[in-house]
Amino acid sequence: MSGSGECVLAIDLGTSGPKVAVVTLDAEVVGWQTRPVALSLSPGGGAEQDPADWWQAICAAARGVLDQTEAAKRVVAVAVTCHWCGTVAVDGAGQPLRPAIIWMDSRGARYVPELCRGLIRIEGYGLRKLVRWLRLTGGVPGLAGKEPVSHLLWLRHNEPEVYAAAAMFLEPKDWLNFKLTGTFAATYDSIATHWVTDNRRLDDIRYHEGLLDWIGVPRQKLPDLCGASEIIGTLTPEAASALGLGQAEHVQVVGGTPDLQSAAVGSGAVDDGQAHIYVGTSSWVTCHVRFKKTDVLHNMASLPSPLPGRYFVAAAQETAGACFEHLRDHFLFADDELGTGELPEDFWPRLERVGAAAPAGSGGLIFTPWLYGERSPVADATLRAGFHNLSLRTGRPELIRSVYEGVAFNTRWLLKYLERFVGSRCEPIRFIGGGAMSNLWCQIMADVLDREIHQVVEPRACNARGAALLASLGLGHLEVEDIPARVGIAQRFEPTPEHRELLDRQFAAYLQIYAKNSAIHRRLNALE
Repeated sequence: MSGSGECVLAIDLGTSGPKVAVVTLDAEVVGWQTRPVALSLSPGGGAEQDPADWWQAICAAARGVLDQTEAAKRVVAVAVTCHWCGTVAVDGAGQPLRPAIIWMDSRGARYVPELCRGLIRIEGYGLRKLVRWLRLTGGVPGLAGKEPVSHLLWLRHNEPEVYAAAAMFLEPKDWLNFKLTGTFAATYDSIATHWVTDNRRLDDIRYHEGLLDWIGVPRQKLPDLCGASEIIGTLTPEAASALGLGQAEHVQVVGGTPDLQSAAVGSGAVDDGQAHIYVGTSSWVTCHVRFKKTDVLHNMASLPSPLPGRYFVAAAQETAGACFEHLRDHFLFADDELGTGELPEDFWPRLERVGAAAPAGSGGLIFTPWLYGERSPVADATLRAGFHNLSLRTGRPELIRSVYEGVAFNTRWLLKYLERFVGSRCEPIRFIGGGAMSNLWCQIMADVLDREIHQVVEPRACNARGAALLASLGLGHLEVEDIPARVGIAQRFEPTPEHRELLDRQFAAYLQIYAKNSAIHRRLNALE
C-alpha cells in the first residue's frame, strides 16, 4: 500500500468480540486487531451481551490497529458489519436500557405460535398470515425464536417497563452506527428479520403498517431505512477521538451490513448463484440471486442483499467453530482438578495435526454439531450435539477429526437445500472465516461436499473486507462488477475420489441420527 492510499476502518463485531481492520479502498487488508467480549448465557435460552463492552473493545482494537498501520490520517470512511438478529433497546439518547439480546437467544420462542396462529395452519403458521408474510417480506418469523421479532415479544411479556421506555429498538450494527454518527438508521438488509418490511421492490423497500400491527411494534420505535452502501453521516468528534482518529470530521460512515451479507461480499462470491461457505463461531452457506422466493420448510428465503438490486439467500447453522472452542475449554483444557486450563499458544496447529492423523471417516465416529439447537435446514432450538458410534478403538485423533467432518456434514445438509433453492449446482465454492485457515478443513469440505473448494486469501478478514468494499461502493471508488477481481484465492482443493463412497454412507447415517433423535432432544430440552 502506498503511503497516501485512502483507507476504510472496517469494524466487524462477532459474538466473541470485534475485529477492527484497516482496508484500502481496493480491498487490500493492511492489518487488523481483535479484542474479546463476554457472552452471558442464562437458563431458558437467554443469550446477552453488554453494548458498552462492544464499544470499549472496538475502540481498543481500533486504536491498536491504527497505531500498528499508522493509517489514521488516511481513513476516509468507517463501515460496520456485525452479528445479525439481535435487539438493543435504547432511550431517546441512544443509551441501552438493558443488555443486548443477541442472535443465540431463544427465550421468545414460546410467543411465536400465538403471533403466527390462524384457523387453517401449515407447518405451524396460520394460512392467511403465512401467505401475506411470504408475499411481502419473502419469509416468516422463525419458530425457533432466535430473531428480533421474538426478542420484542419476550421483552413485551417479561420486561414491559423496558419495552414501554424504549425509544428505539436497534440491531447491534445499527446501534454501533448510532455511536459513530448520532443517527438512528437501519439498512434494508439488517431490518429484514423483523418481518415488517415490504421487500417486493428492491428500489422501494419500506415498513408495512399491517405487518407492524401484527408484531405490535409502533413504527416510531424502529429506525428509518437506507441502503448498505449509503452514507448515513460523518463521524462525530467523540467517536473519532475514541477510535483514535483524532479530529476526523471528514470521515464518512456507510450504512453497513450484517455479517452474513458482508461475508458474501468480502468472499468475492457476488455473481448470481455463486456460493461461499463461512465457518467461524457459527457457519453458513449463501449466494446471491435475482428472484424473490421462500422455502418455509427449511427456513430459507430471498432477502435484500447489501448489493443494489439483488437478493441473497442463506442457510445458517448455529455452532461450527464454537464446537472446537467448547471441546477445548470444557474438555481438553478445562481448569479443574484434572488440569490447569493452560492453553498452548499453538493450539490450533496442534489440533489440525492430531485430527489429520485420523483416517477419513474418523473410524466410523460421527459428530453432530448442534450445541445450541439449529436454524436451518431445520429450525429446532432443542437439538443437541453428540458423538455417535464411539468405540474402544476411538482415540483423540478420531474424536477431533469427527468434529471437522460433522460441521462439513451439516454444511452438506445446508448445501442440498441451497442448491435446490437456487436451481443449480454451486461449484466452485469459496471458503472463508477462521475455519478456512485450516487446510485440513478445506480438504474435508471438498471431500464431504464433493465440490471444488477455493480458500480465499485472508479468510478471517472477509467480513471486514466486505464492509470496506461497501464503503468503496458508497464513495464511488468501485462498482459491484469490480469486486471479484479484488478478492484473491490462496489455494484450491479438489474432492478425493477414493473417499466418496465412505463419506456418502456416513452422511446418510448423519441424517438418520437427526431423524431418529430429534424427538428425544425435544423431550429432554423442552424446559431448558
